[in-house]
Amino acid sequence: MHHHGYLWTGPKDRFDQDALRRPPHPEPPPPGSRPELVQRYREVAAAFPDSELPPLETAYWLVKPGTAVRGTWQEPAGAVDWLGGRLGAYAPRFANRAAREPGRLTALVSAAAERLRAGGDVALGFYLERPSYLSLAVVTCSPNRLRPRLPCPLTPRTTEPGRRAEHRPPGTGR
Repeated sequence: MHHHGYLWTGPKDRFDQDALRRPPHPEPPPPGSRPELVQRYREVAAAFPDSELPPLETAYWLVKPGTAVRGTWQEPAGAVDWLGGRLGAYAPRFANRAAREPGRLTALVSAAAERLRAGGDVALGFYLERPSYLSLAVVTCSPNRLRPRLPCPLTPRTTEPGRRAEHRPPGTGR
């Protein structure tokens, strides 16, 4: 088991486009469906995996391009360190002053560590100034507990505990 980190920032109105953050239904529309329904299904099926927007369900980060992965760690501690570092870097921009409090950030990192050690995923989101949005996620992979059939986006090349893995996109023979 290992963990992948994801980070997205962007305009709040872009983040609010839920249709682009939802995977297509597993079954295409049945034969004889309205043409606009079939066309919409095709658009969503083609656009969802390549969209940079955070998925509504955290595990679906795994179907996004490998370039979306900001880090991969064999042990939860490395992922927690990365998550804590990102929170610290972005906290001064949080729109909600209470969310910036060091005690609150420490509690979020502690809860994330516990969840990752248990094999779960972590997703955090914060409104930033302007208004923008920050999405941070750490997804447990190989397999993911909630979506075990989702493929791993990257193959880690290192097995040293706690060390950040180098990435090799699937299908490369090195």
